Amino acid sequence: MDDTIPAVRFDTKIAVLIRDDLATWQRLNVTAFLVSGIGTAAPEVIGEPYADADGTGYLPMFRQPVLIFCGGKELLTAAHRRAVDRGLAVSVFTGDLFATGHDAANRAAVRGVPADKLDLVGLALYGPRNPVDKIVKGARMHP
Repeated sequence: MDDTIPAVRFDTKIAVLIRDDLATWQRLNVTAFLVSGIGTAAPEVIGEPYADADGTGYLPMFRQPVLIFCGGKELLTAAHRRAVDRGLAVSVFTGDLFATGHDAANRAAVRGVPADKLDLVGLALYGPRNPVDKIVKGARMHP
């Protein structure tokens, strides 16, 4: 590891908020789906490709940490409302998506429910650090 590279404090934050009553496999699955949209919507969060000492190339990843939080259903509902009200980039995963099998069905399941009635099991946010902190206020770091 190169200790000469200075630490970076990012002006932005990537945060995932997962409902605390999900099974472990669901938490992992939801997190993976939620963060997949951030890199396409905000390409500046993606770093350069990786390579090992042998020259084998690897895909790029986020250039900054992804913080994973958890909380109850009411907390997710409130966080979703705050994020939408502030105009932040948000991805959502609802309970209905566990029963769908492809992207078009996922979008149809979300589109069929008004925002205030979504059965949110997870959401991911990207935006300026302070607003993101306010949106996830009350959540705890995922264990």
